[in-house]
Amino acid sequence: MGAQKSIHAGKAKIDVNVDLTHKLCASLMLPPLRNTASPLSLIIGSLCLKHPNLFGGSEKLDLSWDKGLYDSNVLIAYRRPRPEWLAQQCFIIQHSVSPEIGIHGTPVDNFSRSGSGGVNLSRFSVGLDLNEPASSQWSSTTSIKFEHVHLLNDDGRSITSDPDGFPVTCSGSPHDRMVVLKQESRYVKANDHSFSHLSMQIEQGIPVLSKWLIFNRFKFVATRGVKLGPAFFLASLTGGSIVGDMAPYQAFAIGGVGSVRGYGEGAVGSGRSCLVANSELTFPVNKMLEGVVFLDCGTDLGSGRLVPVSGNPAQRQRKPGSGIGFGYGLRLKSPFGHFHVDYAINSFHQKTVYFGIGNLIS
Repeated sequence: MGAQKSIHAGKAKIDVNVDLTHKLCASLMLPPLRNTASPLSLIIGSLCLKHPNLFGGSEKLDLSWDKGLYDSNVLIAYRRPRPEWLAQQCFIIQHSVSPEIGIHGTPVDNFSRSGSGGVNLSRFSVGLDLNEPASSQWSSTTSIKFEHVHLLNDDGRSITSDPDGFPVTCSGSPHDRMVVLKQESRYVKANDHSFSHLSMQIEQGIPVLSKWLIFNRFKFVATRGVKLGPAFFLASLTGGSIVGDMAPYQAFAIGGVGSVRGYGEGAVGSGRSCLVANSELTFPVNKMLEGVVFLDCGTDLGSGRLVPVSGNPAQRQRKPGSGIGFGYGLRLKSPFGHFHVDYAINSFHQKTVYFGIGNLIS
């Protein structure tokens, strides 16, 4: 269902990946988000160009383009060599377009799926990442970037309000602008029997101009894995909160793959705060196949009504604000990648089947 090709052009390397598998899987899970007759809509893939020595001084340039079913992402990253004891610098330009299903999507089939809300997010950013030298199990990254966020409808036209007439930006115009200072710290410890991972992110909106967003956004992810004989138990806790200026697209969306399985994307709720717990037990079936049972739960901590200017999109869509999902599935490890199929049931006894590649809990 897919094809991969690597091409070497001098010192540069071009990776091309075209894949139709996700199109088939998603068509079994999600209703169409928009009508399109373009042949390109059937293709999912990526194009990556890497140059290890751009100007002869070991400068690295990475260009990548990823296309999904309804989203796309273009990334340009330029790295200059620095001594190992100094923070490594990376200059980044990025542009992405994606549907805002998690916030503005409409839950259907007892919240087991989410349809398009007709709101799409176009984000352009320019910034600098500073990766501090790792010490022991800790590492950190500091970044500062300018962001221009533009809201579009399914036809690609600028909008200022959702289909219900409520604003989709903080400024009230079709776009928001902000300068964001971000600090992320990570802790990783692993051995043959267990591993621990902790990630903490703090984002601060800097008021360079009077109409630019001022906010503080905090998020953490704590993961713990323990080997229990031939089985492996994995648990993850995710939480976050935001204070200050806030656009609807900055809300924490709860529900879907990587959040609470059994629900559509954002179908549990969206708010200024969130708390999501995931757990799963994996056990071997044979050398390539594993079985798994899982339990997920999440809540917006009653903060859905605190999402400003948007008229509480979660309440308008009658999202419950909290939910539980549980089920079982299979994990296939092959030379072509790791595939999973999960069967989940939510609090409304609605069933959902998920197909995908990679782990659901990171």
